[in-house]
Amino acid sequence: MSRIGKKSVAVPAGVKVAVKDGTVNVEGPKGKLSIKVPAAVTVQVDEAAKAVNVALANGLTSQDKQANAHWGSTRAHIKNMIQGVHAGYEKRLEVVGVGWTAALAGKDLKMTLGFANAIVMPVPAGLTVKVDKQFVSVSGPDKQQVGQFASAMRSHRKPEPYNGKGIKYVEEVVRRKQGKQFGA
Repeated sequence: MSRIGKKSVAVPAGVKVAVKDGTVNVEGPKGKLSIKVPAAVTVQVDEAAKAVNVALANGLTSQDKQANAHWGSTRAHIKNMIQGVHAGYEKRLEVVGVGWTAALAGKDLKMTLGFANAIVMPVPAGLTVKVDKQFVSVSGPDKQQVGQFASAMRSHRKPEPYNGKGIKYVEEVVRRKQGKQFGA
């Protein structure tokens, strides 16, 4: 039996949750999100308790591993959607390196990272990117989309352990290595 799936998800004020034709739609002050629910799972919205309950579909038991996995995952996705449209998600990155910069050029993020050409990344719809000197903030209601864009940005120049140069998350700690020792 899924321990996560059993818990109901609280719906804060200002967030609307609707279930129609196997799709859960969540709408709030930060935007709208939707997810297609697997056939093994049923979702009910309890208006009185202001909660969303996720359960296994009729005829399925908690012994079915695939159904159990869908049950917990669906509940986690719905919780993330509700939190995203209510408060949003944010990833902060730092560009470390002499002469390395990040700047917004219209709807694109332009990064100069020591290559011959600048790297241009189009910002997906639904995301907000802010640049403050060497710090880049990626925010939006969709947790997966925010993390994916931040990860793609970081993948262009991961932080290296000798000089610490690269694109790193602000809370990330880069373990530094000692360079070569020259004879005494």
